[in-house]
Amino acid sequence: RHQQRTMKAMGKGVARSRGAAQTELLRANINDQINRLLDQLEDLEELKDEFEEGEYEESKQETMAQLREFQEFLERSVQGDMSLVSEYGATILALQAAISEAFKTPEVIRMFAKKQPDALRKRLAELQRDKKIRQISTAQFQSQAVEILTALKKLGSKLSSQEQGFLEKMSNARHMEDAVDKLGMGSSVEKSIINTASKEIKAAKN
Repeated sequence: RHQQRTMKAMGKGVARSRGAAQTELLRANINDQINRLLDQLEDLEELKDEFEEGEYEESKQETMAQLREFQEFLERSVQGDMSLVSEYGATILALQAAISEAFKTPEVIRMFAKKQPDALRKRLAELQRDKKIRQISTAQFQSQAVEILTALKKLGSKLSSQEQGFLEKMSNARHMEDAVDKLGMGSSVEKSIINTASKEIKAAKN
């Protein structure tokens, strides 16, 4: 009996080890795919002017189709694993924001997907500087600033009263927030993402 118990314990240990190895392989695959698609999205926008007529839209549609396919794969992959939901919840929301074109700036989408609030803050400061020295227009500043502040809110970062006021003043900001809030909310995975994010934010405040 002792030998049987030992064998069972060993079997469970092997299963756990195999499960952990499979999860790490899944993580590596997910991260590779995320980086590839985000690079593709950035290249598409950077090389936009070099495309011949019709090529840009065709390439963009292909990229969006790949994003949708990967987002569906990611949702299936994290289903039932709260650690993966917590790890990749923001990625799913960022992908959906890109697919729906609620977010249009690849750099911001990448930072949102990778949960990088400090990088988003740095980018916002750079935009403010560029606007001040008139390297970018007010419209360019506003469109990216709205995306950055919306992403920061979704990541649980506290906005200053000035930042919150800016979002409230911008008419497209409310539509963007509503669009991000409504993304995929019918699925159990998305409900888990929102619930997990809510718990993390509450824990951070306590």
